[in-house]
Amino acid sequence: MVNTTIKTTKSQEVFAAAQNLMPGGVSSPVRAFKSVGGQPIVFDRVKGAYIWDVDGNQYIDYVGTWGPAICGHAHPEVISALHEALEKGTSFGAPSVLENVLAEMVIAAVPSIEMVRFVNSGTEACMAVLRLMRAFTNREKVIKFEGCYHGHADMFLVKAGSGVATLGLPDSPGVPKSATISTLTAPYNDLEAVKALFEESPDQISGVILEPVVGNAGFITPDAGFLEGLRELTHEYGALLVFDEVMTGFRIAYGGAQEKFGIKPDLTTMGKVIGGGLPVGAYGGRRDIMSMIAPAGPVYQAGTLSGNPLAMTAGIKTLELLQKPGSYEYLERITKRLADGLLKAAQETGHAVCGGNISAMFGLFFTSGPVHNYEDAKKSDTAKFGRFHRGMLERGVYLAPSQFEAGFTSLAHTEEDIDQTIAIARDVLSSL
Repeated sequence: MVNTTIKTTKSQEVFAAAQNLMPGGVSSPVRAFKSVGGQPIVFDRVKGAYIWDVDGNQYIDYVGTWGPAICGHAHPEVISALHEALEKGTSFGAPSVLENVLAEMVIAAVPSIEMVRFVNSGTEACMAVLRLMRAFTNREKVIKFEGCYHGHADMFLVKAGSGVATLGLPDSPGVPKSATISTLTAPYNDLEAVKALFEESPDQISGVILEPVVGNAGFITPDAGFLEGLRELTHEYGALLVFDEVMTGFRIAYGGAQEKFGIKPDLTTMGKVIGGGLPVGAYGGRRDIMSMIAPAGPVYQAGTLSGNPLAMTAGIKTLELLQKPGSYEYLERITKRLADGLLKAAQETGHAVCGGNISAMFGLFFTSGPVHNYEDAKKSDTAKFGRFHRGMLERGVYLAPSQFEAGFTSLAHTEEDIDQTIAIARDVLSSL
């Protein structure tokens, strides 16, 4: 049973000290609660579907370390495998069998991937894949979508989502125009806008990169025909289609969004789930494209900790757990129960809301909607969301501290957790 009265004295003390040590007191911006008000809670430990802060308060968690904890925090089988791997060393800086094992699992699962390269983060994967796109096509321009986030590399910080959207920041200072001059943007779900960009620069666009289901501007799904249209356009203009599945990979289906929607991109970026909670990223795709990566080809990309044995071990065990019969059926059932319950509670208490879920990924916007893109998402009542977030936190439910972030469930969440969350939400919404 979660607490209903939350005292956060120690969290406040720790965070106050942190602000003198780290910019904003955090190692990643959205953790600072700037958009929802108040101060963040400081974690002490996590287990299953729950987190405990340094004051001893327990919360039901729907952030899941921003996606990786799809089997639940600190799953005993993952922890056991990591203990065994630790005895052999934390980093090799050399090939290991574990890389082969996880690579084989990824290639077998993700429809478009014939070869894969492991890196250390989703940002790193997206940086590398952009270089590869340009090298393979011998073109410089790339199309991304407003509100889609592909990491904090210079060339992607153009109308980006995630913390950039959460904090209301413009394109980041320190990013030179030369780094973004080749980055073209279009509204998500607007195929005509993409067509226009290709018509304006028919021989200059290396490809299109997108979150196939947006999670960094809130939870936004592709309209019927949108992904298919992008696949046709990129074929027509000799460009590459790249799915950023850092968030959707192994979460909305075992084979990711491309399995869910039946669309095969040329390249894919991944992270989060494939590392089982340890730092990891990966990119992969067609063999002829991936063969351009050094040392097989001329496109350079490297990393000291890439493919390290701990991340590979956690990833392997996590994917093994997800392969168990009924895993994704369970994730869909409980997440739909949660999303439907939250929407119903909001509507019955007089709030304009919209949202939904795909498998273990969900979202709720405080606007009547529908939300097809980032411009629609920005119509949300963010002040109301902030009050909702604080009310939920005070009653023991931890949600992403931003209207513009998707939520996540795990195999560890129970129907009782879901029902309790909906009941708490109804109470909070009644008081807004």
